[in-house]
Amino acid sequence: MVPTPSSTTDRGCPKCGHEETDVGKISTTGGGFSKLFDIQTNSFKVVSCANCGYSELYRDTTSGSSDIVDVFLG
Repeated sequence: MVPTPSSTTDRGCPKCGHEETDVGKISTTGGGFSKLFDIQTNSFKVVSCANCGYSELYRDTTSGSSDIVDVFLG
């Protein structure tokens, strides 16, 4: 299906279209020794829709969270 011109400029949650988000952070262990010693080796930012709760994970980088919110909202 080819998107219509109006749908390519739409911003908002991919699920409900709401434009308000919450940004959080989680850390996870990898495998092997990091799992054995409970060393947090992976870090992610979680962008969630404030309306419906739909969430996406993004590998944490040192840049600000506003860039990630722009990716989430389109």
